[in-house]
Order: sequence, then structure tokens, then C-alpha cells
Amino acid sequence: MTIDWQLLGFGDEGWGGVLLNAATVTVTVSLCAWLLGAMLGSILCWMQIGGARWQQRLANGYITLFRGVPELLVIYLFYFGGRQVVSFIGEGLGMQGPFDVNGFVAGAIAIGLISGAYQSGVFRGAFYAIPKGTLEAATVTGMGRLMLFRRMIVPQALRTALPGMGNQWQSVIKESALVSVTGLVETMNQISTASNSTQMPFFFYSVGAVIYLIITTCSDFVFRYVEKVAMRGQQRARL
Repeated sequence: MTIDWQLLGFGDEGWGGVLLNAATVTVTVSLCAWLLGAMLGSILCWMQIGGARWQQRLANGYITLFRGVPELLVIYLFYFGGRQVVSFIGEGLGMQGPFDVNGFVAGAIAIGLISGAYQSGVFRGAFYAIPKGTLEAATVTGMGRLMLFRRMIVPQALRTALPGMGNQWQSVIKESALVSVTGLVETMNQISTASNSTQMPFFFYSVGAVIYLIITTCSDFVFRYVEKVAMRGQQRARL
């Protein structure tokens, strides 16, 4: 099998430029989904730990639902089901169609909701890792709940949660490949297009694997650096 490496060039006949743009879209949609998941995860964590009984049940139900339903099904629900809901609302308001849902928005929300269910567990574990005596000492000194949360809980919990948050980021990157079903031109979608156009599926899917590997490896270095900075001055356990 002869490989024409010029196919990866950045000229008019190469796929390098469009693949680079697609990789940028992958990182962007993943970042939006991960940030949404972090926000939802922190809220769910608070509901489980300090919320009323109905809030705890609501959070547990949410987590059970989004951990148990396949990611692809959630994306289908938000994209194709969302179009139907938007069309129903638009027609009810007397607006003229056609109505559509943005693939980027639908994909980011769907993956973000799933990530939130998993990140809540990361935050909850990080909270319970805080020494009980630390919180009791802060309470004795007269810290209110808000100050205790801002000065003690958040800094210590985030240090512990960083590895888990990094793992969730890696998962979101890989799950973003499923967003290609919405027609969003991200890495997987563009790789499939290049493969079909050139009739070189093995080559281009291998290129796609390398692209995802580069993204995840660079992300791992970033999270390791952030974790190292966050743990500066902290004593680490040694085996």
C-alpha cells in the first residue's frame, strides 16, 4: 500500500488544514462540555452533602440516570429530540420554519450533562478527603459557612479532585467523537469525510487516532503540571 503523505499537506489538495480546524472544534466542544460538567458536578455534590432530603434524592436520581444511559442516546435525544421540541414551540408561536438545533450546542450540553454526573462523584470524594479536624478547627475560630467554604473547603477539595477532573477531561475528549452524529465538523467527522473521499480508510483513521492521542497526551501534561503546582508545599504519600 502506497501512502501519499501530501494528503496531509496544508495546500489546496491536502487535508492538513481542515483536520487542524476539526481538532480545534474537538477541543472547544470538549472544553465547553467539561466546564458545564464541572459546574453541574459541584452543584450535585452540594445537593448530596448539604442539601435537604428531596435535593439528595433529586441529585441521586440525576446521577443514576446519566450514568446509566448510553452517551450516544443522550446526544440523539438532545439533537434530534431537541429539533422536534424547538419546532413544536416555534409553530405554537406562529413562527416560520424550518427549525434546527446547533450540533455544537447540543453535543456540548449532552456530554456536559453526562460529565456532571461523574464529576459530582469526584468532588464528593474530594470533600470527604478533607480532615474532619480541619473543618472543626475552622468552625471553632468563628468562620461562617461561606468563609469556611471559600477558604478551607474549596482549596483543599480542588487539590484532591484535580486527578479525577483530569480523568474526566480525557473521557470528555473521547466522548466528543460521538458528536459527529449531529453533523458537527469535528475530528471524527472530518476523518470520515477524508476517508470516504480518498478511499484510504486505514490511513486516515490512523491519523485520527494520532490526533486524539496528541490532544490527550498534551492534556495529561497540563493537568500534571497544574497538580504539581497545586500540591507545592504539601506532603505526598510514598509507597
